[in-house]
Amino acid sequence: MKQIKLFWKPHPDSKLQIPWYLTQLGLLIFPIIPSLGAISLIFASIQTWRREYRKIVNRPLNRGFAFLSILLIVTTVLADDKITAFLGLFNFLPFFLFFTAFGILIQTTTQLRQLSWILVIGSMPVIIIGIGHMFFGWSTSKFWEIILGWKLEQGINPITRMGSLMMNSNLLAAYLAIVLVLGFGLWIQNWQKIKKINKKANNKKFIISSFPTPFIFLTLILIGDFIGLILTRSRNGWGNAIVICIAYAVYQNWYWIITGVIAVVATVITTVHAPLPIAELFRKVIPEFFWIRFHSQVYSDVPASIHRKNIWEFAFNLVLQRPWNGWGLRNFSAIFEAQTDHWLGHPHNLFLMLSAETGLPTAILFFGLLGWLFFAGVRLLQNPKSLPNRDKLIFFSYLLAFAVLIIFNTVDVTTFDFRLNTLFWLILAAVFGVVYNYNPQLKR
Repeated sequence: MKQIKLFWKPHPDSKLQIPWYLTQLGLLIFPIIPSLGAISLIFASIQTWRREYRKIVNRPLNRGFAFLSILLIVTTVLADDKITAFLGLFNFLPFFLFFTAFGILIQTTTQLRQLSWILVIGSMPVIIIGIGHMFFGWSTSKFWEIILGWKLEQGINPITRMGSLMMNSNLLAAYLAIVLVLGFGLWIQNWQKIKKINKKANNKKFIISSFPTPFIFLTLILIGDFIGLILTRSRNGWGNAIVICIAYAVYQNWYWIITGVIAVVATVITTVHAPLPIAELFRKVIPEFFWIRFHSQVYSDVPASIHRKNIWEFAFNLVLQRPWNGWGLRNFSAIFEAQTDHWLGHPHNLFLMLSAETGLPTAILFFGLLGWLFFAGVRLLQNPKSLPNRDKLIFFSYLLAFAVLIIFNTVDVTTFDFRLNTLFWLILAAVFGVVYNYNPQLKR
């Protein structure tokens, strides 16, 4: 039986060996025990900064994030509630330091592949806990809440949406969508290897017993993650699952998948929006579990002020009132509550949130830096001389994870969940590190 080597993969630069070991260990335990995982990742960042300070500060993109940090501090000084805005800085500035360090630490597609394995395997206990909570009434005591840093609510019966150890179901959906993106990249790559082996051996039929143990293990985890994503009942998560399927289908030229996905989406839309006689016919085929999430009757008792369209209009008006410096980080909630009598953590759109809270110049710079990084990754992927063909799929999976996170943040905000925010910046750093390492022009 082949063993899956999780840890102690060597780093291409010997002086970064210890930070790389700490990274692998930290990421594995991070979903379950965030505090311990964070300590390991923080030490990895500090060690990388200490060893590669000059390289970090000399990279132009990192200087862009340094300037962005200054702008965020200025908006904090000008905020109405300066203390709240100051606390809001901790959702950004430490992660900029994390990003710049890991952009140096992660350099090769081999490291990307290793990180994907660790993140996928780390999702397994998340799904097990979610199923236990949802179907078997698992809960956590105060003691374990303190130790683990998360809790399972007791007495919720029945639980209609899986949340597991995340703050809510939508955040769990974001987490599972990212894990699925990276996991599918590994799965397809391993499936292609199995096909080549069978082709060389002239095996016309695939025999399950001939599949490597890691491939079977990976398949089972991905099935569990996909089921978990369905059980979150997150429309955002389901929408991103469709994006993931279509993106991989286009990349692999699997056009039959695109046809199937379009057929499923069209069927659900018909079930919800077609005239009642036609809709009822489709509802005999499509379970209510799916189509009811898109039906207007689900939201009939929701106050108009917290409909997303109205929230976005409210945030846009805040931008118009203070387009240059905004109202201050985390100030949106207090302003929204004062004017609507409803508390809301964020405006369900990252660009609108940053525009309202920090002003348009800061928001445009933030997304401009992310946009440059994404398109630099796309150019690297398109360059036939940049990456070996065997490594392009794994890099594509990180670019797709990047895109999925941005799409998710157009109708929700993942910044306030420590684990998801860390995952967001880790993926960005992974793309940046590989782009820089495989692009000679950036090293000049």
